[in-house]
Amino acid sequence: MASPPAALLLPGLAALLAASAARDPPGSIAVVGAGLGGSAVAYFLQQHFGPQVQLDVFEPAAVGGRLGTVTVNKQQYESRAASIHALSLHMQDFVKTLGLKHRREVAGKSAIFSGEHFVLEETDWYLLNLFRLWWHYGISFLRLQMWVEEVMEKFMRIYKYQAHGYAFSTLEEMLRSLGGDAFVNMTQRSVAESLLEVGVTQRFVDDVIAAVLRSSYGQSVLVPAFAGAMSLAGAQGSTWAVEGGNKLVCSGLLKLTKANIIPARVTGVSLHSSEGRALYQVHYEDSEGQGSAFYDMVVVTTPLHPSRSNFTFENFEPPITDFPGAFQPYVTSVVHGYLNSSYFGFPDPKLFPFSSILTTDTPDLFFNAMDNVCPVNISAAFRRKQPQEAAVWRVLSHQPLDKQQLKTLFRSYYSVQVTEWPAYPRYDATKSLPPIVLHENLFYLSGVEWVASSMEMIAVAAKNVALLAYNRWHQDLEKIDQKDLMHKVKTEL
Repeated sequence: MASPPAALLLPGLAALLAASAARDPPGSIAVVGAGLGGSAVAYFLQQHFGPQVQLDVFEPAAVGGRLGTVTVNKQQYESRAASIHALSLHMQDFVKTLGLKHRREVAGKSAIFSGEHFVLEETDWYLLNLFRLWWHYGISFLRLQMWVEEVMEKFMRIYKYQAHGYAFSTLEEMLRSLGGDAFVNMTQRSVAESLLEVGVTQRFVDDVIAAVLRSSYGQSVLVPAFAGAMSLAGAQGSTWAVEGGNKLVCSGLLKLTKANIIPARVTGVSLHSSEGRALYQVHYEDSEGQGSAFYDMVVVTTPLHPSRSNFTFENFEPPITDFPGAFQPYVTSVVHGYLNSSYFGFPDPKLFPFSSILTTDTPDLFFNAMDNVCPVNISAAFRRKQPQEAAVWRVLSHQPLDKQQLKTLFRSYYSVQVTEWPAYPRYDATKSLPPIVLHENLFYLSGVEWVASSMEMIAVAAKNVALLAYNRWHQDLEKIDQKDLMHKVKTEL
């Protein structure tokens, strides 16, 4: 058989070499931020691209970001994001992979305080709690439960999509794939409007929904419906936390990936090109001054909104514009002291039955919620402090508590540790959702918080960005922004 002419071989060989080159993983990836988003996306990127990829994670502060603890009497307590929903499958997987454990649950009762009296009190009896809800609010709580369950059932589709390698280039596409245009619209209208539409009463919204959202987001019932549904799902379902502190997930994932943690603050990214492919120069400041390094891919996991960063993008055409919106300031005060139960209508502290107090949206109330917290390490012999004993309380408020306010809540106290942090997006500040893709191989993860803010939402976004980066790198467009995904996934099973 005659050999084919070289002229016919060369184009085929060139195409083969080009395909082979396209399959080569990126040499180096920069991740900006070592909170849950940064550690999770580093873990997922390594899962998809392989262990040979150099992963540099830039973090000027402690690993863990907004997951942090404070120490009281040689015991550590969660100061920020404290609980994880039972349906948080990525967080569950992280804990299992890292050999961590769920913290032992310590029972406690909740109540909602109006500033003058308790509008709703939880008891030890489940049926009595249901009767009280029905007596006060009719079937509003059932309508709420049905609404939340419908949203969560559709949201859970994301895990099937991600298990099959599908990714989304915008937050709108992700939401549309889960619940159609209705899910996208849930980022544009308030949770109050959505609940009133399905028959929940105004009184239930004012008493219960407002209290939950003040506790979780520090905001009112005007937060978007999707963010509200995620928060209400956490309030309704069982929750858990990581033994030793939730921040152990971040340090554990970074250790597992053997990522190179660079203690520096990234100030910006500039675009260069090398052999027809984008190359990114990451500029940073550390203890020795200013520096920079080049990367094939960059994932920004810290918020890019003006109130949170002075981040610049250079040489991009079209330019990467400013991100609208602002963040809601939140103050956590961890107080070791004796609760002033008289303020809540219990002159005898021994009779005070609640370990968690939520509040309605009352102008005179200076705090959003407070709870009697347990340490991150709970021994088998641990018991919750009695109400007349000195205990550790975590108080959530918009402003630091002054001495008079502390005196109102506590008869006396040994210590107060205050953490001020821009916790969540201020959801009334903008109606637009931030982009995920900033440039060819430059991605933004934290925009997902404008859909809803929780540890699992960040983990879902991290998985999506890793899949999106991998699929775009290999030009696997069939795995990006596909329509009718539920049908596709079923046919792939």
